[in-house]
Amino acid sequence: MSTYQIGVIVGSLRRDSFNQKLATAIVKLAPAEFSFNQIQIRDLPLYNQDDDENQAASVIRMKTEISKADGLLFVTPEYNRSIPGVLKNALDHGSRPHDQNVWTGKPAGILGVSIGSAGTSMAQQHLRNVLSFLDVAVLRQPEAYIQHRDGLFAEDGTIGERSRPFMQNWMDHYVAWVKQNSSCSDEHF
Repeated sequence: MSTYQIGVIVGSLRRDSFNQKLATAIVKLAPAEFSFNQIQIRDLPLYNQDDDENQAASVIRMKTEISKADGLLFVTPEYNRSIPGVLKNALDHGSRPHDQNVWTGKPAGILGVSIGSAGTSMAQQHLRNVLSFLDVAVLRQPEAYIQHRDGLFAEDGTIGERSRPFMQNWMDHYVAWVKQNSSCSDEHF
C-alpha cells in the first residue's frame, strides 16, 4: 500500500509543549496510509540572505525533508498574537533562495493549542497569510482553535475521549485535503 508522507512542523521549542503533545497525539487519528515525520527546526540558524548560496547543513536537511513530503501539518502556539519566531525562521529558510521555495504546492493543515480561550486563532491566521504567499494549499475548514483543558489528552498521551470526535473530524478533513491536493495523488487512486 502506498503511503502519504507528511512533514510535521511544531512551532514550539518548549520541553513540555502542549503543541508537541498535540502533534504526537493527532497523528494517531490518521489512517494507516499516512506516515508522519516531524521536521526539526530548533537547530536552524537565524535566516540571513547572505547565506543563501552556502546554506547550513540543518537548513539543507529541513528543505530536503519538506521536498520529500506529500503534505504538511503545522502545529503551533501563539506568541504575542502571532507565530513564534522559530517557525517564521523555518518558513523563511524554506522559501529561499527566491527560486527554491520548497513549500510551493504542498497541501497543509494548521492546528494549535493554548491555555487561552481563543486557542491559537491569531497565530493561525498569521500563518495562513504567510503560507498563502508561499503558495501552500492550506485546509480552510474545519478550523481548530483548541483551548488546553483537562481531558484534551488521555493519560497515555492520546487525544482524550471528549475531544476525540472533534479532532477525528478535523483529521478526516485533513486526510481528504491532502489526497485531493497532493502532487502524488494520482499514484494513490
